[in-house]
Amino acid sequence: MIVLVGGEKGGSGKSCIAQNLAALLTVEDNASVLIVDCDSQGTSADWIKLRNTNPKAPTIDLVQLNGKIRNQLLGYSSQYDYVVVDCGAQDTMALRSTLSTANVALLPMRPKRRDLKTLPHIDEMVHSCKLVNHHLSAHIVLTQCPSQPNQQSRLNEAKSMADLYDIEVSEHVLHERHIYDDSEESGLSVIECEPKGKAADELRALFKDLVQIPKQESFDNVVSFA
Repeated sequence: MIVLVGGEKGGSGKSCIAQNLAALLTVEDNASVLIVDCDSQGTSADWIKLRNTNPKAPTIDLVQLNGKIRNQLLGYSSQYDYVVVDCGAQDTMALRSTLSTANVALLPMRPKRRDLKTLPHIDEMVHSCKLVNHHLSAHIVLTQCPSQPNQQSRLNEAKSMADLYDIEVSEHVLHERHIYDDSEESGLSVIECEPKGKAADELRALFKDLVQIPKQESFDNVVSFA
């Protein structure tokens, strides 16, 4: 399976989501996973370098690619259970190549006007790529959402705006939590650092639903690698 985590706006947590998805698949589902880092900043590549210094952390493979990568992705998908593509914050050839190839696209956005302004262009890209990739399942994922009850109206407004377009809006949202930065700085994932925390629960719900990972009965025996 090929899973894209991408979009046009920077700062929405694309690399963070890609890394946490790869870690969940590796740690909790014992899957073989490849991260394809298409971001010129190399955020996921830097994360893997940190991860490789931790002997407790299960290995996750990574390659850096750009441009027309469709054929390479198809080749890798025959070698790994999951190929997770981390695309940078631009309308690039790599992003469109992946949209034309992926099974699932997670499109993170913050509930902020400057992020939501990219919706028309993202909608156009997804629509055009579905003409050649009929099986693409694309989802808007609202990230870095405020957890305070008095900020719920902002989240509802963002969902209403996203609902105006053809891309499905995930019912699962990711809230602002310090564990995202803390885990990334150590080359680990939220699921490895706080496997029973709120952030881990939110990520599991998102991934199990949208990526359709087989659900497990319990996470009571999950061990922290921090």
